[in-house]
Amino acid sequence: MATMNMIQAINSAHRVMMERDPDVVVYGEDVGFFGGVFRATEGLQKEFGKTRCFDAPISEGGIVGTAVGMAAYGLKPVIEIQFADYIYPGYDQIVSEVAKIRYRTAGEWTMPMVIRSPYGGGIFGGQTHSQSPEALFAHVAGLKTVIPSNPNDAKGLLIAAIEDPDPVIFFEPKRIYNGPFDGHHDRPVTPWAKRDEAQVPDGHYSVPLGKAAIVRPGEALTVLAYGTMVHVARAAVEENDVDAEVIDLRTLLPLDIETIEDSVRKTGRCLIVQEATRTCGYGAELAALVQERCFYHLEAPVIRVAGPDTPYPHAYEWAYFPGPKRLKAALKKVMES
Repeated sequence: MATMNMIQAINSAHRVMMERDPDVVVYGEDVGFFGGVFRATEGLQKEFGKTRCFDAPISEGGIVGTAVGMAAYGLKPVIEIQFADYIYPGYDQIVSEVAKIRYRTAGEWTMPMVIRSPYGGGIFGGQTHSQSPEALFAHVAGLKTVIPSNPNDAKGLLIAAIEDPDPVIFFEPKRIYNGPFDGHHDRPVTPWAKRDEAQVPDGHYSVPLGKAAIVRPGEALTVLAYGTMVHVARAAVEENDVDAEVIDLRTLLPLDIETIEDSVRKTGRCLIVQEATRTCGYGAELAALVQERCFYHLEAPVIRVAGPDTPYPHAYEWAYFPGPKRLKAALKKVMES
């Protein structure tokens, strides 16, 4: 196996699927000759040609709209929205067309497409390069929403997403492209090369959609997280010596509710961590599901740690970002309740 960061793992997934299936096409803003702003598609145009990996105009609605036509007629477009903050011009197409085709045609047509996009904060991107809009897509029936937290999962989940006959929104936490992040912004970055999750098979493999991973077993508390927050949460429980079970959701929809239920029924407590704004965030759905399914096993209220209900600030990034101090306070509250 090769040692890869998340960018390299995503690039490898593209390459594997383009070699296996001539119907897979890749395009978006700067993804062709330039190889993408984060280099996730580097070398694909040179290897597969300009008809299978190419640049698109700066028009997210046009990128998504043309992908709808391609997918309806048998191709498998994997499109990149350069930053999730700019996915909104394509939102109408995603909600009204991408998510509805199977239903509108009574299953006659499927929509085998993947919409990739870097998302989240922690890179001083300010309000227009730091948003976490995953709840907007998890709310839409007909879409699958995937968020990997490490290179091995990133490749396996992207391959599974490309092979899936239904549309998949694939958000990539850009803060952890080059290494895991524990929330301590004043510490040196740890490269992926020092982590087991960076060992990535060269060829084809897939990580099933809808299956969570228990990244840290525990008995006293269940912590639900995804993306960058998996690493922040894991570091926080270890720094505060809490016997917590940390679950990486991997996919928001389909959701592995069975793993969540089993864990909460065992621990009796639940803490949910998300980077997105608090109100109507995906953490609220998780809290409702835990309350509905595990109420008689809970020994304390479900606690959420999330971003404040404000635009993402540039100067006060680390006050906004759910980091070690806020998680420490939440862990104390849930464990003492």
